[in-house]
Amino acid sequence: MKAKIVAEKTNLHPRNSHRLGYDFGLLTQKYPELKKFVALNEHHIDSSHSEQAKQTIDFSNPHAVIALNTALLISDYDIQNWDIPENYLCPPIPGRVDYIHYIADLLALHNNGIIPEGENVTILDIGIGANCIYPIVGNSVYGWSFVGTDIDENAIQNCKKIIEANPKLIDAISLQLQTESRFIFKNIITPEDKFAFTICNPPFHNSKDEATKSSIRKVNNLQSRSFEERTKNPILNFGGQNTELWCEGGEIGFIIQMIYESAKYPMQVLWFTTLVSKKENLSRIYKTLSKVSPIEIKTIDLSQGQKISRIVAWTFLSPTQQKNWKF
Repeated sequence: MKAKIVAEKTNLHPRNSHRLGYDFGLLTQKYPELKKFVALNEHHIDSSHSEQAKQTIDFSNPHAVIALNTALLISDYDIQNWDIPENYLCPPIPGRVDYIHYIADLLALHNNGIIPEGENVTILDIGIGANCIYPIVGNSVYGWSFVGTDIDENAIQNCKKIIEANPKLIDAISLQLQTESRFIFKNIITPEDKFAFTICNPPFHNSKDEATKSSIRKVNNLQSRSFEERTKNPILNFGGQNTELWCEGGEIGFIIQMIYESAKYPMQVLWFTTLVSKKENLSRIYKTLSKVSPIEIKTIDLSQGQKISRIVAWTFLSPTQQKNWKF
């Protein structure tokens, strides 16, 4: 029998279970609905020359991506019931998994090199969306507890449906609607709360027009279609409500607001973190951070395919306070 050769995605975190790509044979067994979206990519080069190695889906088709995510959640994360409403973001799971693993590494620095696991490690997910992906992954891999917040009540209600449909999540994830959209931590972090870290995937764009143009570029990059087909319903193709894709001030405005608010809760969070998609925003982020005087700032580079991103993390706790943090 010929040995199976699989190209490893070395740009993903070493513990990311998706480094070896997608096993569509296994995934379609777990979730047969995915099978109708799987096709051969004749342009794929793989030394094994196997049909399985060349299997793929059309990543510009939101139904295909939702089916793939559903199969991955069943196969890798023991989630039996998951769905999102039409037009909501359907994030690529491998990138979300990387965020969780890198934050786990950060927590291990304060725990004698051992990643803290279990329900006593509580994480605040800012902008949980309708998909609930970060809490699902973090709870499945490390047993962590989550508080998920959003300004979109429909997104919160869909997360509630996901949690109720998967009993193992009921005691692990709580949800809170942010009723004042101009705030991030206000109304959410109470005086009794202690979070090991906060996570956030902030809106990228500063207007609906900018978000639409970005989606059109993504469609154009992913597949070759007529201009009319490529530009039709770009927001639909990639999903995303307005609150997920853009906000006043865009990514940098959102993160600056987050930084200033974080200074009001210095002892209640071990690490504040956020994704930063635009490298040009880093200088303003560092400048704003200098104004609130954190003890430590870290930047962690991420990459998935052609997309380059990074996590910026900061803490107001001294090294001694960090070491004495109780998980």
